[in-house]
Amino acid sequence: MRVLVGGGTGFIGTALTRLLKAKGHEVTLISRQPGTAQITWEELSRSGLPSCDAVINLAGENILNPLRRWNEAFQKEVLSSRLETTQMLANAITKAPQPPQAWIVVTGVAYYQPSLTAEYDEDSPGGDFDFFSNLVTKWEAAARLPGDSTRQVVVRSGIVLGHGGGAIGHMLLPFRLGLGGPIGSGRQFFPWIHIRDMAGILIHALEANHVQGVLNGVAPASTTTNAEFAQALGTALGRPAFIPVPSTVVQAVFGRERAVMLLEGQKVVPRRTLATGYQYSFPELGAALKEVVA
Repeated sequence: MRVLVGGGTGFIGTALTRLLKAKGHEVTLISRQPGTAQITWEELSRSGLPSCDAVINLAGENILNPLRRWNEAFQKEVLSSRLETTQMLANAITKAPQPPQAWIVVTGVAYYQPSLTAEYDEDSPGGDFDFFSNLVTKWEAAARLPGDSTRQVVVRSGIVLGHGGGAIGHMLLPFRLGLGGPIGSGRQFFPWIHIRDMAGILIHALEANHVQGVLNGVAPASTTTNAEFAQALGTALGRPAFIPVPSTVVQAVFGRERAVMLLEGQKVVPRRTLATGYQYSFPELGAALKEVVA
């Protein structure tokens, strides 16, 4: 298949592109810079959708970038980097003389309200209680296409674990030094997924014609708490992991509103993802982390 990928040069995009090519698909990336097998967002808005069988959008400014202050300007970037690219692609698909067969967008489990007791699947309510849940609602609304000539899939991603990027990138050094540990109380849920399964779910959604609607992009063993995650990462590295990071420090670095993403969590289950027949490469945390730190 000819697959157009927005935000394909990032952490998930790089892994996805590699897997798509390995499976014999042809990939064109949309990025800020022109290049081989790439088009720019400007070209897309000017010339419309190039001929393709499927479109996947992964574009979005990294919310947990510790080098950026959580102020109004950065919040606007976080919003526009997601909404504008999604809207632009949705419009291009709608106007295309030959629309693609599939349109897949990756959003986030921030849609579901953090809780120490609730369990969420793809049909659970959410999307209306803070900046991040409202962002997911707007993002998914921007992706919605009129009619049904193109199959539509939304993957709500958990925290993606993989080599050289994502959440683990920031955590490895303190953990390798034996200075890692749970964040805040450690009781909050930590919905995670291995990068290979994130890419795997996207390709499953692309290739399996029966898949549509919302899929939770989390591991089936995602009833992990933050403290259990810290313990498992310490074990994978052969290091102790009991020095907690106080909530006040997290709030100071990320700002109170953004710190919620780390200090609170959701228990999310991939009920529909499993029901569509997707088989996980890394269903268990221990094996996933062993591969990541190898």
